[in-house]
Amino acid sequence: MQTTPWLVVGLGNPGPAYAGNRHNVGFRIVDELAARMGASFGRHRRAVAAVAEGRLGGVPGGAKLVLAKPLTYMNLSGGPVVALVNFYKIPREQIVVVHDELDIPYGQLRLKFGGGEGGHNGLRSVSNALGSRDYLRVRFGIGRPPGRQDPADYVLSDFSAVERKELDLLIDRAADAVETLIGKGLERAQNIYHAS
Repeated sequence: MQTTPWLVVGLGNPGPAYAGNRHNVGFRIVDELAARMGASFGRHRRAVAAVAEGRLGGVPGGAKLVLAKPLTYMNLSGGPVVALVNFYKIPREQIVVVHDELDIPYGQLRLKFGGGEGGHNGLRSVSNALGSRDYLRVRFGIGRPPGRQDPADYVLSDFSAVERKELDLLIDRAADAVETLIGKGLERAQNIYHAS
C-alpha cells in the first residue's frame, strides 16, 4: 500500500482582495477537495502555505493527500512547494499543480504531465524551484481576455456574472478530475475529462 502522500497544490494569490479572481481558481478547487475530505486548512510549520491533510474522497484507506495553498504571491509559489515536497518526501510524479489557463476555453479542463509554463508565472516559479517541469498539472480554462484587455489584468479580475452561474459546478468537476487523476491515473482521467 502506498504510504507517500500526494501533494495537490492550488495556485492563487493570498488574501480576500484576490479571492474571486480568475487567477485564484486553483485555490477554489483545492478548497473543494478539502471539503470532500472533511479537512480544514492550517498554516504549515515549515512552509509558507496553508495545508490540509486527509484521504482521497475522505475514504479511510484512500490515497493520502496533502492539499496546499501557497501564502506567497503567485510568482513566488515555488518556494512553498519545494518546502512541502522536501518535508513530506514527495516524488515528482505525485505532485499535482492545479491552475488557471488562458489558452483553454472557459470551464474546460486539460490534464498533463510536464511541458512548458505558457507564460504562467506561478508555474514558472514552481518549475524553477523544483528544477524540473516534470509534475502533473490540472489546467482549468479561463479563456482569453476580451478585446484588447491585458492578460495580466484579466487574470486578476473576478469571474463575470455569467461565468459565476456555472462556476461552482465547474469547480466540482475539476475536483472530480483531480480525484480521478490520483485514483485512476493520468490516461484514464484524460479520457474522461478531455472528451467534453
